[in-house]
Amino acid sequence: MSVQPIRLFGDPVLLTKADPVVDFDAELRRLVADLTDTMQAAPGSGLAAPQIGVGLRVFTYHVDGELGHLVNPELTLSAEEQFGPEGCLSIPGLTFDCRRAERVVARGFNMYGDPVVIEGDDLLARCIQHETDHLDGVLFVDRLDRETRKAAMKAIREAEWSGLSGPPQIKVSPHAMNGFGL
Repeated sequence: MSVQPIRLFGDPVLLTKADPVVDFDAELRRLVADLTDTMQAAPGSGLAAPQIGVGLRVFTYHVDGELGHLVNPELTLSAEEQFGPEGCLSIPGLTFDCRRAERVVARGFNMYGDPVVIEGDDLLARCIQHETDHLDGVLFVDRLDRETRKAAMKAIREAEWSGLSGPPQIKVSPHAMNGFGL
């Protein structure tokens, strides 16, 4: 359908829990198409509806050649963990090591309302957990250990795309400016 702008860190929609999908209609199918187009254009491994400003529990993924989507996901996580690099299209250009479950079973629906079960490990498990977190208003930086999170927040503040650095500091000259001094 069409590529949509991706919301960046600091946008309140990324911190808001998404609503369950109740209507499996043409509008939902357009949303899945937009998510898929946007994810592939970025390019990314996954994209959740809140990342394009839509507060619904839907995400798409493209991992190891497998392209898909999931509506209203519910996850069962393995006790075993993996630890490795993770990034996010809403936090562009930055990756940090993040702890996730090694394996996941995700239950939900496709865009037509048919039940779907996705089982994955490694990168697919990481992607499914990451995108489901977006639906809960959680960003991967929220899952980092304290020191890594501190470094991540510093990198985000310094990122060219970030508006978190605040307004520029204006320095006032200590010298008289012919009536224009402050």
